[in-house]
Amino acid sequence: MTGVAKKTVMRLLVEAGAVADAFQSRTLVNLPCKRIQVDELWSFCYAKAKNVTPEMAEGHPGAGSVWIWAAICADTKLVPSWCVGNRDEESGVAFLTDVARRMTGRIQLSSDAFPTYSKAVEEVFGTDVDYGQIIKIFKGGTVADARYSPAACVGARRVAVMGDPDMDHVSTSYVERQNLSLRMGVRRLTRLTNAFSRKIENHAAAVALYYFGYNFVRSHRSLGGITPAMAAGVTDRVWEVSDLVALLEKAESPKAA
Repeated sequence: MTGVAKKTVMRLLVEAGAVADAFQSRTLVNLPCKRIQVDELWSFCYAKAKNVTPEMAEGHPGAGSVWIWAAICADTKLVPSWCVGNRDEESGVAFLTDVARRMTGRIQLSSDAFPTYSKAVEEVFGTDVDYGQIIKIFKGGTVADARYSPAACVGARRVAVMGDPDMDHVSTSYVERQNLSLRMGVRRLTRLTNAFSRKIENHAAAVALYYFGYNFVRSHRSLGGITPAMAAGVTDRVWEVSDLVALLEKAESPKAA
């Protein structure tokens, strides 16, 4: 279609992803967010974890399960932070540390009951957070029933873990809906296809590009037709893909010089 080699296009997209990641990392700071929801999304790179051999892991760093940790502001719908890594305490602490550095004041934090959160929240925030968990109760089912989707949720309860959270706003609904949008918007995350990433760098770049479009380019009806970045006061206009191209050209100009 373009007359350019596919690998050349892929290299450009990886570079654009790195620029989108760096831009958001330095721009999404001093945010006025008050209610943050966090969650993780499963994906994989090169092969599913059960199929990764030692030889494969050595030749393809990042092969196997890859988890995307994401935070969303319940009021502005901005995604201020995300992390591509493992589903362990190290990644959880790194992710929440990044969330904390972007906020201007005390926040209310909501998560599910994944055990890593309690330890990571205490390590990162200490007592300077109002933290609550929503604990979902699932109906028991066979492994086959839950192969591609969890068992049916038959109830949930909210628990105050730290500080004084407003229990009416202890929820992960927005971040879970954002996870669905991410899975639908990034072909690499679609289940049961051969579109999965072969390199972890490509995987991370695709996620960064998606969040750039989500935060800065795509207007939201729930926000009155503005973008999350506008709602959070990060910018005063709806961005376009050409703005990302301009950022990419600016990043490459020193090399050209």
